[in-house]
Amino acid sequence: MKKLILNAAMMVMSTGLLTSCYTQTYTVGMGPQRGIEVKDRSHYLVYGLAPLKTADPVKMAGETEDYEVTIQHTFVDGLINAITFGLYTPTTTKVVK
Repeated sequence: MKKLILNAAMMVMSTGLLTSCYTQTYTVGMGPQRGIEVKDRSHYLVYGLAPLKTADPVKMAGETEDYEVTIQHTFVDGLINAITFGLYTPTTTKVVK
């Protein structure tokens, strides 16, 4: 019985270690033309259910009509999420003009 519990615990721990960083990328217009990069963070509570502050990619792009947006949970974002047990969940938004 002890071995079964130990094996189950090892499987749960290894599953948590094998998770990857979430990334979503989309292109607006012709995509980035000048290579100018703007970053901002979004802040959420309770695993992302309650937004505190969200980044606005349209405002970040300014008057540019051609840009690329990448929204991701970086390693640091995931580490902060793990340390706070999901109470605080940040994401990083990057706009390349």
